[in-house]
Amino acid sequence: MEKHLFSVIIRHIIADNNLNRMANVYSLLKDSFKDILQELMAAELDASLSYEKNQKGDIPTSNKRNGHSPKTLKSRHGEIRV
Repeated sequence: MEKHLFSVIIRHIIADNNLNRMANVYSLLKDSFKDILQELMAAELDASLSYEKNQKGDIPTSNKRNGHSPKTLKSRHGEIRV
C-alpha cells in the first residue's frame, strides 16, 4: 500500500474513532486484532474443508461447518473473545 494512502487511512481511523486517549487506541487495536483473527480462522477453515461458508463442498466428508460458538483466546494483549 502506498505510504501516503496508508497515512490518509490512519487519519480517518483516528478521526472516526475518537482516539484522543490511549485507552481508546488500545480498544481499537484489540477489536481490529479480533477481526483479523476471525478472518484468518475462517480462511483456514475454507482451505481445510475445500469450500467456502454457505456452499456445499464437492468432496463428500463428515467434516462440516455446523455453526460456531464463542471462544476466548489468551494473547499478550489480554483475552480476546472471537
